[in-house]
Amino acid sequence: MKLSTGFDISASALTAQRLRMDVISSNIANAETTRGSFVNGQFQPYKRKMVVMEPVQQSFSSVLSQQLEGNSAAQGVKVTKIKEDHSPTKLVYNPTHPDADTNGYVNMPNVDVTKEMVDMIAATRSYEANVTALNATKSMFVKALEIGK
Repeated sequence: MKLSTGFDISASALTAQRLRMDVISSNIANAETTRGSFVNGQFQPYKRKMVVMEPVQQSFSSVLSQQLEGNSAAQGVKVTKIKEDHSPTKLVYNPTHPDADTNGYVNMPNVDVTKEMVDMIAATRSYEANVTALNATKSMFVKALEIGK
């Protein structure tokens, strides 16, 4: 195992969590956007987006075989896609809104700001945990270098 593997794992997690926070920020910023996309001549409200992450290595046996052969196995996490949430949009009665239908209802995005804030807190905590792991790895390197003194 390479000495820098801990750095690689933490770096991949930090990158993934930063992207997750960016997507959540975009969802919060567009929570009131009624003209998110233009489909079939009609404006559609913004659709909530979610980040899908997967581990870089799928199976234990492939990691083990690569390590036994002396190759370094890629480890950590990667973002595989950013997908739209297909839950229904919210209908809000506001007859003065420019996007209101003939009955006075407006199709609002399917973004729940409370849920997004909870997701943001979880992503922030995960980011902080990975920074702590990175600092612990760095501290181990420093202690190892002090052995020869």
